[in-house]
Amino acid sequence: MSALAVLVVLISVALGIALTQEEGTGLCTSELERLATGFQFTEGPIWHPDGHLIFSDIPADTIYSLKGPEAEVFRRPSGNSNGLTFDNEDRLVACEHGNRRVSVTQQDGTVVALAAHYEGNRLNSPNDVVVKTDGAVYFTDPPYGVREEERELNFQGVYRISADGGVTLLVDDFVKPNGLAFSPDEKVLYIADTEMHWLRAFDVREDGLLENGRVFARVEPPGELHPDGLKVDTEGNVYVAGVDGVWVFSPEGVHLETIETPERPANLAFGGADGHTLYITARTSIYSVTVRHPGSVISRRLARAEQ
Repeated sequence: MSALAVLVVLISVALGIALTQEEGTGLCTSELERLATGFQFTEGPIWHPDGHLIFSDIPADTIYSLKGPEAEVFRRPSGNSNGLTFDNEDRLVACEHGNRRVSVTQQDGTVVALAAHYEGNRLNSPNDVVVKTDGAVYFTDPPYGVREEERELNFQGVYRISADGGVTLLVDDFVKPNGLAFSPDEKVLYIADTEMHWLRAFDVREDGLLENGRVFARVEPPGELHPDGLKVDTEGNVYVAGVDGVWVFSPEGVHLETIETPERPANLAFGGADGHTLYITARTSIYSVTVRHPGSVISRRLARAEQ
């Protein structure tokens, strides 16, 4: 990047101005494309190991599969699923608002709970989920999908499910914890706090717990970013769903670019045969764009599949 381009980025960050694809660092290598539309509220996209996208439509209580121009029902009911991912055994892990749990779909199709309670109290409404290479599952639990009078926990936590099924509360000082993603080396966990309009970063200890929480990126004035789901590419850049599109931050927290979308995005995922396609769930539609760097998680999965 030229010295002038660096200056433009720094000024834009200071002023809270979103850079478009053309004005930014050239992370996109194609135009944004709308793949499908007509949904109620799309969320939780993830690239299926069989080579297609699946995603949640929360109010429709459905997980859809997108293999062509028309989406097909992948699972219904879905428990009003939100965030989706695959574990190290390629089993689908889902955050289910309606059932207030994190579930896993066994190889025989049976859906069972990974976590539904903490210290005897029902979770709020698990929102988004990631799986570490050691098999531990990390998820956020804001109260978006539960009535206030039905809540049994008076805080909004971030949790870890260990290989033996134990549920550990990692952080409880979020206002609305939302999307989360690991850095490529899994030494840092990024977590969006939607109501605070910032992203936080935590160092991941050897035992899987978190420490050294700090604000990774924020945009002033508050309200312009409003972070939701997020993912990380192999260069460590953080892609996060914002108000006007997908905001991209460098590993140092510098705003590099905004991939503008016609509808407000909620989440995103890398996919495609080489991991270079960024899929974006934005309200009623699914969008995609080709990006320069592949996603870190899918790159590991693709490499594992080739072994």
